Amino acid sequence: MALLSTHSDLDLEKQVATLSRELAALRKAVAKRGGAYFEDGRDAASDYYSELAGRLTDALPAIRNKGRAIERTARDHPATAAAVGLVVVGLIASLVFSRR
Repeated sequence: MALLSTHSDLDLEKQVATLSRELAALRKAVAKRGGAYFEDGRDAASDYYSELAGRLTDALPAIRNKGRAIERTARDHPATAAAVGLVVVGLIASLVFSRR
C-alpha cells in the first residue's frame, strides 16, 4: 500500500509541475498580448488626439468670432444675459440633484 501512495504522489507532483510550467507560459503569452494591446490603444489615442487638435485648430477662428458675437450681445442686453445664465445654472443644479 505504501508503494501505491508513493507512486500516486510522484504522479501528482509531475502533474502539478507540468501545470505550473503551462501556467507560466500562459502568463508570458498574456503579458505579451497585453503589452501589444496597450501599444495599440496608445497609438489609437494619439491618432485621435492629433486629429482632434487639427480640427480644433482649424475651427478656432470661427469659435473666437462666435464668442465675440455672444459677448457683444451680452453687453448690449445684460438683463437677458443674466436671465439665461440663471436658467443654465438652474438646469445644471436640477441635473446634479436629480441623479442622487
